[in-house]
Amino acid sequence: MPSLPAWSSRAAGRLLIVLLALLTAQGATGADAVTSSGAEATTTSTPTATPDRLRYDVSLRGNADGSRWTGRQRVSFRNSSDRPLREVYIRLWGNGVDECGSPGTPSPVEVSRVGGGTAGRLSVNCTALRIALPRPLARGDRAAVAFDVSITVPERNSRFGREGAFRFLGNALPVLAVHDAKGWHLDPYVSTGESFHTLAGDFRVAIDHPTALKVPATGRTWTRPGEHGRSLTLSVAHRVRDFAWAAGPFRTATETTPGGVRVRSYWAPGTSGEGVRLTRQDGAAAVDRFGEEFGRYPYGEIDLVMTSGFGGGMEYPGLVLLGTTDEGSAVVHEVAHQWWYGIVGNDEYGAPWLDESFAQYANARFHGWETRDCWSQVDWPSDETALTNSMAYWAGHPGEYHLLYTAGPCALADLERTLGANTMARLLKEYARDNWYGVSTTAEFKKAAQSVTGKDLNPFWKLHRIR
Repeated sequence: MPSLPAWSSRAAGRLLIVLLALLTAQGATGADAVTSSGAEATTTSTPTATPDRLRYDVSLRGNADGSRWTGRQRVSFRNSSDRPLREVYIRLWGNGVDECGSPGTPSPVEVSRVGGGTAGRLSVNCTALRIALPRPLARGDRAAVAFDVSITVPERNSRFGREGAFRFLGNALPVLAVHDAKGWHLDPYVSTGESFHTLAGDFRVAIDHPTALKVPATGRTWTRPGEHGRSLTLSVAHRVRDFAWAAGPFRTATETTPGGVRVRSYWAPGTSGEGVRLTRQDGAAAVDRFGEEFGRYPYGEIDLVMTSGFGGGMEYPGLVLLGTTDEGSAVVHEVAHQWWYGIVGNDEYGAPWLDESFAQYANARFHGWETRDCWSQVDWPSDETALTNSMAYWAGHPGEYHLLYTAGPCALADLERTLGANTMARLLKEYARDNWYGVSTTAEFKKAAQSVTGKDLNPFWKLHRIR
């Protein structure tokens, strides 16, 4: 097993928090497909990726303790490919752990009453649903599908799970799969790391919930009174890749950073007061600093959700889940993910280093960790091991997965020394700008890096196993 970088004890503690995480609007009811050819704002998504220009309209109603949610979801989309689009796939990532359930215990996420197309059988361990469109969708035209959704929060403390009276609904809402030159991305769910790969879209979500439950959520949110004893939280999020929320009797605080970002903090009673203070302090500072380094944070609001028992941290657009102790949390790493995967997208199953290593490099820079000699301590387990391996490799070699958090940021720190600090800063800002709301690849990053220097970087990529 490779040695960890010789960082400071404070840095090592924060790195351990991250590693523990790895190892342990409006509801629309339209059901008919519709097409149109209206012009819309352009995005930077890879031209062959489809369906794109997504819009999710969702209405949900939670039960008394937030453990079950039911409602209706409508997804509209455009065909951006040259070929007619005859089908779409919905990913039900919330079924990843439990797969198709067991007799008497159905999958946590169920879809029914599908409109706008003909639903097939669930596949990929009940995480993928094919919907055949009623007629081929021509390039540039739009269509919509709609369905009822039922979500039962599993009895486990995880990104889609619960801790005491608190519910976490990460990857619970169905999202559209991506089709590109490689075909449909229907990769399996992995518990170590992420499989998620979606295009940026707009979400308008209405969450009807008991007033006693606070509901942090992706996007800009407003809560207003509902029927007796209930409230309605409305959320609008533009150009995000997913939508997550939590529910519980949280304590709350709100502040606005000097850069103008509203930071809403939610924590469970019993969470370390010092940890909450550190998390709020570092989270607010990180969102402003990364906005300066990589491009202004575009979503206006970010929610920090803290409990004492959650394992490490997990990022979603505009919302992060954080296990919080007296030492604080992995908040800086998770905030960095707002850029690395959230804004600058990548296929998390195919190239996880593009978000995890980049987020950890940003984390190391934020905390001022010494990385000068860390690469000398990297020991590759085999010739097959490479930073750019897919989750298919890491899932089969879970003991090596930490390399994305150790060797990965070390490689980027070495690249900074190779290019020079100012050139590296310019590279990352321009790379983020050129892939803003899009989907990048390792080849595109290597090309961007080579474009800012006259040095031949091929020996660098070979040494650091960036293939």
